[in-house]
Amino acid sequence: MHGRNMTLDQALAEARETYARRRPESRARHLDAAEVMPGGNTRTVLFHGPFPFTVLQGEGCRVTDADGLTYVNLAGEYTAGLFGASHPAIRAAVVRALDGGLNLTAHNAFEARFARLICDRFPSIDQVRFTNSGTEANLLALACATIATGRRTILGFEGGYHGSLFGFPRGAPPAINVPHRAVVAPYNDLEAARAVARAHAGDLAAIILEPMLGGGGCIPADQDFLEGLRALAEETGALLIFDEVMTSRLAPGGLQEATGVTPDLTTLGKYVGGGMSFGAFGGRAELMGMFDPRRADAVPHAGTFNNNTLTMSAGIAALEEIYTPEEARAHNARGDALRATLNGIARRQDVPVQVTGRGSMMAFHVAQQPPRNAAEAAAGSQPLKELLFLDLLERGFYVARRGMVALSLAVGEAERAAFAEAVAEVLALRAPLLRDAPGAG
Repeated sequence: MHGRNMTLDQALAEARETYARRRPESRARHLDAAEVMPGGNTRTVLFHGPFPFTVLQGEGCRVTDADGLTYVNLAGEYTAGLFGASHPAIRAAVVRALDGGLNLTAHNAFEARFARLICDRFPSIDQVRFTNSGTEANLLALACATIATGRRTILGFEGGYHGSLFGFPRGAPPAINVPHRAVVAPYNDLEAARAVARAHAGDLAAIILEPMLGGGGCIPADQDFLEGLRALAEETGALLIFDEVMTSRLAPGGLQEATGVTPDLTTLGKYVGGGMSFGAFGGRAELMGMFDPRRADAVPHAGTFNNNTLTMSAGIAALEEIYTPEEARAHNARGDALRATLNGIARRQDVPVQVTGRGSMMAFHVAQQPPRNAAEAAAGSQPLKELLFLDLLERGFYVARRGMVALSLAVGEAERAAFAEAVAEVLALRAPLLRDAPGAG
């Protein structure tokens, strides 16, 4: 049946069948992995039907799977892969660290230098502590807030993701969330946030948010929303926490620099550690001082690999040699231009597709208007997103299953132009289905 005359179910079935037929080795590896890992998986976001492909090699912006198929990697390790699969400066930094020893059981020559680069870069951070992931960084920032304020309630926002143990997908909070007393408001709705915060003002320890939703659909926060939350934190005595684990790459000093709204605490991760296992939390010196082990009342913060030499060395290379402020501005300008190109293609083809985001992070939505919160993002057709994901894979472009794109520095002008052509081809092919999507009329 011709692609333009198919129903959505038929088109999806055909796309899945084509995907599976071309990847017998990935299927075999998935079935083997499923014997020892639930679903053959240890990282939920990477799973997709009919089975995930297995990558055996990566170089620059390209990855090659077990069946020899090569893709331009536009998922970008969900923003951690800013430097591509094999940046020579990151590799050299890791080798330097290995030459000096991996497990030293002591302070090392890298950590203070790396910490100073971070403190000099992000407006809110006077002092910083390192962790092994963004999840840890957020949990420790929340601990800092509850200890500093003597309160227990945390205000978060629908669609917010603060690591594997604390997030706010639409609906009931996930069972895996750590047991903070959490209250939730819609993203980009300042009046709702005020109402919730004021109702819990006596026990409100922190307001935590991503200044642009990442996994929630690359939805930027309105300027007045961020400014209003800054004022709301001051009004209630809560601490404002910016989760910039993803968004710190969008300007030299993160979105706090770009928006001029300075939080009390900031969490970092992903690219800041050179794409290695890394997280950090930092803020005002008087807050971070509670972790000073010289104090009799110090709050302990342990972690065998907090200052591991591989990450510390790679992070120095990341901030000092590669992702300089000038490169950050240039890279995000390229992302803005690509997003504008993609939205222009959708408009010319008269299909209800929106590409939201900022700089080098963006996401596809099936909608007539750019969504402003998680509810509007979720209203878009998820089966159509899967179809677009499979269609782009078939053309050699790997975006996240949920439609997210995180450009690496290795993605050049030729790859961006080819991606735009592939998107134009897919949108033309699927235009009838897109126009018939719920809410598209």
